[in-house]
Amino acid sequence: MKVTKYEHSCLVLEKSGQSLIVDPGMFTTPLSDARGVTAIVITHEHPDHWTPEQLRRILDVNSGATIYGPAGVAAAAGDDVDVTVVAAGDEIEAGPFSLRFFGGTHAEIHRSIPLVDNVGVLVDGELYYAGDSFFIPEGVDIPTLAVPAGAPWLKIGEVIDYVEAIAPRRSFAVHEMVLSVAGKGMSNDRIKAATEKGGGEFFALEPGSSLDL
Repeated sequence: MKVTKYEHSCLVLEKSGQSLIVDPGMFTTPLSDARGVTAIVITHEHPDHWTPEQLRRILDVNSGATIYGPAGVAAAAGDDVDVTVVAAGDEIEAGPFSLRFFGGTHAEIHRSIPLVDNVGVLVDGELYYAGDSFFIPEGVDIPTLAVPAGAPWLKIGEVIDYVEAIAPRRSFAVHEMVLSVAGKGMSNDRIKAATEKGGGEFFALEPGSSLDL
């Protein structure tokens, strides 16, 4: 399985000639040339993780792709997009990909801002991406971790604790479009150190870079 990182939190996974797209949001380059897409996973309803325009571009050339997301995403999409609702504990086969969902709630931004539905996804027991949360699947081995690097809902100390608690064999940063170049470098250094503390390796993926898992 190969994962390619796009801007912000968008990931494209490829296996057996098919693709899985995760969180194609407003900061992500238009994915109008995506082919062989069997499924799209949207972790939560915020537009930096999905937009109707991004979904239409993908579905225009992949009409059979299934969209998975929590109830909040289905409500936000309304009648425009057909979303198959998933929740923590669900396990789904999407083409050649095995998906397990965890969590359930977006991390708190501020007590005045309502919490929304959020699911993390573990793909093929290999790559875990928690959406906008630090949810840790209890008792689950996580070889590769997509780590949020910058957001209104996090501070770097929480990121470090999260990586150290999971101790992945591989990690790379996501959710970093809100950071300057200098800020991204600082976050990468902290994630790298936390990953190496657990014996793992950090990969500084840029948009368009891939990693074989």
